[in-house]
Amino acid sequence: MDGKIALEEHFAIAETLSDSKLPIFYHVWDDMEARLMEFDGKVLHRMDACGVEIMIVSLNAPAVQAISDPADAVAVARKANDALAEMIAKRPDRYRGFAALPLQDPQAACKELERCMHDLDFVGSLVNGYSTAPDGSALYYDLPHYEPFWALSEQLSAPFYLHPRNSVEAALGNYDGHRWMLGAAWGFAQETSVHALRLMGSGLFDRHPALQMILGHLGENLPYGLWRIDNCNAWRRTPGEFVHHAARPITDYFGNNVWITTSGNFSSQALLAAMSIIGSDRIMFSADWPFEDLQQATDWFDAAPISDVDRFKIGQANARKLFAV
Repeated sequence: MDGKIALEEHFAIAETLSDSKLPIFYHVWDDMEARLMEFDGKVLHRMDACGVEIMIVSLNAPAVQAISDPADAVAVARKANDALAEMIAKRPDRYRGFAALPLQDPQAACKELERCMHDLDFVGSLVNGYSTAPDGSALYYDLPHYEPFWALSEQLSAPFYLHPRNSVEAALGNYDGHRWMLGAAWGFAQETSVHALRLMGSGLFDRHPALQMILGHLGENLPYGLWRIDNCNAWRRTPGEFVHHAARPITDYFGNNVWITTSGNFSSQALLAAMSIIGSDRIMFSADWPFEDLQQATDWFDAAPISDVDRFKIGQANARKLFAV
């Protein structure tokens, strides 16, 4: 299928490049480094070969979110966004951008989001999970002081992509001796799904009904647990923390506020299950370049056992509707 739009595709700047140099990539690091740092003709040729018309590009992870000094986070986010804008300006017909945001400082994040949407013509933001506070603790975005950020995102019609990172080190004891589960294998989805549920369960989308959130990797395992999540909350009557604060079942938000992408999860069975639960109107194609192979992603998607109508929706129409590209 030609004309696909891919929207979890990454680049790096010098200050964030080392975040991606993980042991699992050591044997291919030279190639990976080049792919992260240079969006040149090679990437366009690869896009052409794979039928990808537009890449919506974002900073690698955890990058800005891992910087504990708020001032440094602000500076790196601004530098990354300027570098991305320069790249897009060379081929605005093929590249668009997600803003990197220093959510360690909500006020500064609002200012940067506004700049990116108005001045740089970005299409939304992508944030790599919780932000690291100066004391090393995790800042989750259901905290009250993030309310102005959510209000601005809604006002600007700026979709928010909640991208993964591993849990804080202090919470990783259950991975001892089994660190192979960290990252894309399991840890990313576990951390991101909890964060997403915190946001939904806080009543975020009741307060901001037009706000849109995106989850990668076919929903970080959440679509397949929605029935159980809602069923448990339906019969609980104990006041306090054991009942979420949202006005509606969590499943409802997947029909109105939450989108998922195929990034890094090229399973036809999982795609069909997601379509049966949340519908093809809330799913978008992505690859997770360069951490996943673009050719593998597109070969799988183009041959997936879905109708041509659904393939067109997921491959490009849903993204065009959400981002107006």
